[in-house]
Amino acid sequence: MRAIIHVDMDAFYASVEQRDNPELRGKPLIVGGDARRGVVVAASYEVRKYGVRSAMPMARAMKQAPHAVVVKPRFSAYSEASEQVFSIFERYTPLVEPLSLDEAFLDVTASVGLFGTPADMARRIRKEIAAETGLPSSAGIAAVKFVAKIASDVAKPNGQREVRAEETVAFLAGLPVGRLWGVGPKTEEALKRAGLETIGDVARRDVAWMEARWGSSGRHLWELAQGIDPREVVPDREAKSVGAEDTFDEDLTGMDALSPHVHSQALRVARRLRRAGVKGRVVQLKLKFADFTLITRRTTLPSATDDGQTLYRVAKELLEKAHEDKPVRLTGVSMQELDSEGGEPRQLGLFTEPEKPKRSDKLNAALDRIAERFGSKAVTTADIAGSPESDPDPERPKKPKRPN
Repeated sequence: MRAIIHVDMDAFYASVEQRDNPELRGKPLIVGGDARRGVVVAASYEVRKYGVRSAMPMARAMKQAPHAVVVKPRFSAYSEASEQVFSIFERYTPLVEPLSLDEAFLDVTASVGLFGTPADMARRIRKEIAAETGLPSSAGIAAVKFVAKIASDVAKPNGQREVRAEETVAFLAGLPVGRLWGVGPKTEEALKRAGLETIGDVARRDVAWMEARWGSSGRHLWELAQGIDPREVVPDREAKSVGAEDTFDEDLTGMDALSPHVHSQALRVARRLRRAGVKGRVVQLKLKFADFTLITRRTTLPSATDDGQTLYRVAKELLEKAHEDKPVRLTGVSMQELDSEGGEPRQLGLFTEPEKPKRSDKLNAALDRIAERFGSKAVTTADIAGSPESDPDPERPKKPKRPN
């Protein structure tokens, strides 16, 4: 039986702002952009009671909560706090699957012998997060990812909920059918028309009945309703791709404005690749324009790499080809076709001299050591240093791991 913890930071961006500015504590706080065209990046719990939610247009949010305090997002601060949180996760298990800056799945099945029950581990993790970062978090504990995620949602704010395997179906039964993964507004409407209001309604139906109406998706929903979710927790070293992306507070136009963000993302991806001990061969660039049109461009490298500058040069070339001088709201860089060996092994000659480390490898190793000791901002590139919201890799010096 697996033991999975889903940890989710509570109102993460807003909590960081309230931590760093005590005058904001207890006040209805919106982290967001321009009141005319921006969107809500985060909403404190104090403002959520007025119906304000993340991704809501700022104009609508201000109508619903005209007395709210609005602050501009500080993505570098959130990235630094995120790295502190993830370093705490790594004390308990190497099997950490990041979902975003503020949430992750942890497979702690093999850690029970060292740290106690999964619920005890979740409490310790949340206690250490609070002590070392000053931020609240919630946790869900279950045997499968889907249930752990819902359990952490139910536990918010600043709580935790354990769902034992034998309690799974009963726990899910009363929840609305829209809580099932993969159920959007249209699917939810169709399910309700068929008389399926709750997850329990789905669980009580025959799987053949579900398949007859929704095909393979019907079986998938029925399995989730039964608490069946075989997906593993996948850390970076086992992932199919490693990426980083940012949604901008205000749309950006032109290479000069976009390049530092792409550079930052490339370096962040490269650091994650090196930490996971993998290299990649396919570079992909993602662009989302102001009209929400999404495009991706990719290219295959002659050999696998984990070098950030190589990744940036390729991503920048893709950006130059794809950019249409239109406002951009999101950029993302990812490395795909990962290989822990850095490519296919090649036959060495009998009298071949050992291959010397590349200059870039030695430089990256030195930069990684500096970042581990002094933080990622100790050494960075000029274009990123000049961009207040860009951070090459939001890495904080890690605290010593617990002795086994």
